[in-house]
Amino acid sequence: MFGKYKKTAALSICLIVAISLAACAPSGGGNNLMDTNTNTGTNTSADAVSIVNVTAKDLIAPSYETQTQPIKDAAAGANDFAFKLGAGLVKEAGDENFVFSPFSVWLPLAALVNATDDNNKPALLEALGAAGVSADDINNAASRMLYDLTNEQSKAYTTDGGYYDPLKIANAIFVGNNVTLKKDFAQTFADYFRGTSFNVDFSSQGAVDAVNKWASDNTDGLITDVVQEFDPETIAAIANAIYFSDRWRWEFDPDQTKEDVFHAPAGDSTANFMIREGDAQTYYEDDNLQAMPLGFTTGGGLYILLPKSGSASDLLASMTSDYFNQIQNDSVQATGKLLLPRFKIDNDIKGLKDALKSIGVPLFDAETAPLTGGLVEENIDVWASDAMQKAMIEVDEKGTTAAAVTVMAMAGSSMPMPTAPFSMVCDKPFAFILYDYTYDGGSQILFTGVVNQP
Repeated sequence: MFGKYKKTAALSICLIVAISLAACAPSGGGNNLMDTNTNTGTNTSADAVSIVNVTAKDLIAPSYETQTQPIKDAAAGANDFAFKLGAGLVKEAGDENFVFSPFSVWLPLAALVNATDDNNKPALLEALGAAGVSADDINNAASRMLYDLTNEQSKAYTTDGGYYDPLKIANAIFVGNNVTLKKDFAQTFADYFRGTSFNVDFSSQGAVDAVNKWASDNTDGLITDVVQEFDPETIAAIANAIYFSDRWRWEFDPDQTKEDVFHAPAGDSTANFMIREGDAQTYYEDDNLQAMPLGFTTGGGLYILLPKSGSASDLLASMTSDYFNQIQNDSVQATGKLLLPRFKIDNDIKGLKDALKSIGVPLFDAETAPLTGGLVEENIDVWASDAMQKAMIEVDEKGTTAAAVTVMAMAGSSMPMPTAPFSMVCDKPFAFILYDYTYDGGSQILFTGVVNQP
């Protein structure tokens, strides 16, 4: 399934932020939209999908000298958004397995701040965890985060002199042939979000095929068939894709993997448990949970969160960025054992639109049409009409905790050592958080999820 230098534990995502956008003709005379398209580009398929020609400037390299409090607040707010949005979605999943990428939703919504009218922009910024921040600040924050997450330092080098990118992030907006994307939005989208702008014909199957091909191309073929059809009123669709694939710093020994009982909500079943045992392991425990990060070769890691009581879904739903920071900061170097089942999850995210509306995203209101005037040149009402996401995650023995354990251990180096070795046996539902580091936001959350049945 995976490439030569990519671990078996691959995580990938594609989001079409319902930004399928819908349009209403203004009252009065008819709107001859077919005559207003002036975009030019290079044809990329028989269905006349074309690329809007925009040259992007370089992403912003973070530094202390260029960091401002609003930029820092916007980056930190992305994690607040992650837990707030994920809380509603994981409850909808019930006892099923769940994986979700909040960052894949945050990025396109952050881009749409630039197209949202002044009446609705404050509400969108607040929903994104960036209340009081300007559009320029959130653009700069996004650019700095993308630089951190995708720059050359994140690449992993191989024994034969090659390298691979563990994390790839792509953004795109597909705009109907009957409307004209605003040039300033296309330029901002390219400059700060590395977004590509395409023209498509939403009245044809070609638009569906173009979006699905883009999703597949940007997730190494792991996410396909995101869109089945577009509503006839669709004039645009904004999309994000995240593909992550990296090896553990320390691999589990597959010879030690053993089959044992997993206590799932639907009843006991069997799973293949990987074993990590030894000294100097980063570990956190309180009255609610046990937590342990597994570090990746290029940095970042996967936090495993095992509740002491209650469900893993309730644990993830109650998680906040402050609590997540506490777990990281108060972790200790400990001796103990982790039993973790191999698992793979594929799912469609249900209810994303409703979840976004519930946390205050104002873009789905057809009456106020918040995107009017900011996205396309035509004098028509524009709003977001739908949202959808597909995600997958696979975890096996090809991972370890060395770099992240070292980082987390130094963060908690002043904390007392546990008086006795720990035993963290994940033989019941547990949650996870996949993260990577950014200068402005610290541990940036990329994926969250729950394993109810390996």
